Order: sequence, then structure tokens, then C-alpha cells
Amino acid sequence: MPSKYETVKKYILDQIVTGELQKDQKLPTESEMMATFSVSRYTIRRAISDLENENYVYRIQGGGSFVTDWQTQRAPDKMPRVIGILSTHVASYIFPAIIDGADQVISDSGFSLSLANTHNQPAKERTALINLMSQNLAGLIVEPTQSAIPTPNIDLYQKLQKMAIPIVFINAGYQNVADVSVISDDSEAIYRATNYLISKGHHRIVGVFQVDDQQGVNRLDGYMKAYQAHSALLTDCMPMMYKSDDVTQALHQINELVVQSPTKRPTAIIAYNDQLAIRIIAMIHDLGLRVPEDISVLGFDDFQLSQYLSPRLTTMTHEKQKMGQDAAKLLIQKINHHKVASIIYRPELIERDSVKDLSVHDD
Repeated sequence: MPSKYETVKKYILDQIVTGELQKDQKLPTESEMMATFSVSRYTIRRAISDLENENYVYRIQGGGSFVTDWQTQRAPDKMPRVIGILSTHVASYIFPAIIDGADQVISDSGFSLSLANTHNQPAKERTALINLMSQNLAGLIVEPTQSAIPTPNIDLYQKLQKMAIPIVFINAGYQNVADVSVISDDSEAIYRATNYLISKGHHRIVGVFQVDDQQGVNRLDGYMKAYQAHSALLTDCMPMMYKSDDVTQALHQINELVVQSPTKRPTAIIAYNDQLAIRIIAMIHDLGLRVPEDISVLGFDDFQLSQYLSPRLTTMTHEKQKMGQDAAKLLIQKINHHKVASIIYRPELIERDSVKDLSVHDD
């Protein structure tokens, strides 16, 4: 739990970094802040002293404290050497590989790395951005939070642009923030994955996609396009959409479909990612059914554990480590004022053991 003076300091710093307090604007008086935060004069003075030492405020004897031109206060020996990575997750699933790839390039280029985790929540993204902006920041690699909707933190991204801090997005971009990105062609990948299942004789295919992220929206688009290309099968199309905080509800809906009679239940399920596919396979097994004999399952991301499941998971590739490396390389080039362009990967299908070929039984 932060101390009282740290709480006061953070509040003032957040207002300075976000631009609510502008250059040369006077801070509230010590008495006003004492009343606002219900703290002692010593606590206020300690917070202001820290901000003064860090070149965010300056004092005029008898006149109060004011905001410095903090963005230009960087001395030559304190040039920005920190690169921030802002991710929806940091320590789980495919993200350690992405971060490791970026770190290799960042450390080799003489920069240090600062990590922040949003848990795919805009409020946490805002806090993380403000914390990173208060550091000696040279650039940012950002995985957008709930990228299917315009970011409510647009003011901070606009502030970063005014500060001339380069940004590279990974996995997706924001509709209302124009910048370079390193992404996969999610729509085309799931279009091919769905066609692959159809070629194996599967008609009743459930597509389960997380639609508060742009990746999921694009994957849903590819799934629908595949069925549109096979118009005779459109009545068998079973799209299912969920938000990042509704995974349990999505699994419950899948459960209701799976427990139907063999002539009605889906023959295959395409999961938004391998993480979801693994949970679906476990659920199918818990119901006394088999993968792929009763229901086939196809994932996305080629998660490391996918090849060790029983059955081994058929999935689409995700560049992971290369994505991190490429994003860091683009960012370093932007920091050095070079022109850069976005990168789009083409995921490939990895055939393993979780899809049954139903076409071999056709007469």
C-alpha cells in the first residue's frame, strides 16, 4: 500500500504527465492540498520536494510551486534509454515469447526494458501509460487493450505523439490511433482454417471468438467468409462471440451444444486461441466424449503446450518471438528517425491429431 506522500505525489504527477497541469501552471497551495488529501504539511512538502528533484515542478520563494517544462528537462547524460512494453498479459500464454524476442533486440541496442500489464482493461492501461510516460522513455511497444473499440485513452496517445515518443503496436492497432503495427492476417488465417475443416467433411462448425479484441473480430470475419464461400452450408454456420471477461459463459454455451445428440451437435470447433481450445478439449473429455472421434478442435497461436496435449492440437501459427523482435527493430528504427512500414504475417496451418477427416466416410 503506498504511503500518504506517495499518493499525493502520484496524483500530482498524473496531472502533469496527462497535461491537466500545464507548463508554468501553479499547483494548489499546501493548505489546499492538506485539506484535499487530509494529510500534514510535512507530507505535502515531501511529495513536492520529490517532484522538484525529478524536474517536474519548480518553486518560487513566497509564490508557490509551478509545473516545469518537464519534457525538455532531459540533460544530455540523461537521454531516454528506456523502452516500455505494454501488454494485455505479461507472464502467461504466448506473451513471454513475444517479450523475450523484443528484449533481445532492445538490450542489444543499449536500451533497458520496462514492462507493464493491462489485463485487457482500459483503466489499467491508463495507469500503466501514465507510469511509463513519467520514466525516461524512448519509445513504446503496445499491445492494445480491447482493440475492437476506440481507445478511451486517446488523450494519452495524443500526448505521447506530442512528446515525439515513437510507438509500435503488436497483434492489433487502435481504430483512433494511427501508427505502425506488427500483426497477423487473422481473417485470412481463419478463412483457410475453416475451409480446411470443410474439406475434411465438417459442416456444423462452431467458431468461438473473443470480439472485444480486433484479432477476434478479424477471425470471426474469416470464419464467416469461409461459410459465405460455401453458401449451401450457411444454415450450419454457428458463430459464437464473447468478451474477454466472459470466457466461462462461452464455455457454458459450448457445453450446451456439445451435449446434444450426434446428429445435432457440432462436428468441429474453431477456438479463438489455443488457450481456449485446451479448455474446450478438457470439457469435451469431462463429458465422456472424445477428440477428434466425436468432435474435432482447431486452435490458433501454436502455443508451446499444444503439441504435448492428447490429442496433439491442430492449430495456426503465431510468430511470437519474431513478432517481438520485429516490433523492437521497427521501434529502434523510429527512434533513429528512419521510415518504417507495418508488418503482416501469414499464419500457417499445423496439422496434428485433433481434427478427424470425415470426408473419407463419404460415399
